[in-house]
Amino acid sequence: MSRLLRIGELASQAGVSTRTVDFYTGLGLIESAQRTAGNFRLYDASCVERIAAIKVLEANGVSLADMAEALERGVGDLPGQLSQVQGDLETLREAALHAGPAAHQLLLALTARLQSLIHTAIELTNNLPPLGG
Repeated sequence: MSRLLRIGELASQAGVSTRTVDFYTGLGLIESAQRTAGNFRLYDASCVERIAAIKVLEANGVSLADMAEALERGVGDLPGQLSQVQGDLETLREAALHAGPAAHQLLLALTARLQSLIHTAIELTNNLPPLGG
């Protein structure tokens, strides 16, 4: 088991304030591993990477509320959602064939954003430890 961090240590290593750690804990984005005899929270070192992931997701337009809701829901129908995304991409491809110049530019911008989000999802999948892990 890795060394447990006090809230100030976690905040310092993650580059956030202790209030941010409290806020993320309250939202359920991170969780403390245990409490001290004095009732202070201790966090697993993996929370540093989780906070980094939260910051990346937030920078890519994912709200903290959406992250908290996703974590609360737990494992969903990822294969079904990916199939839906694939179908939506086919629809987008079809729309792009018939789009005028202005719509085409907007579709390019949205597609670039989608590629960025997919890249972020892949990076997080490769680097993010599981909650509590």
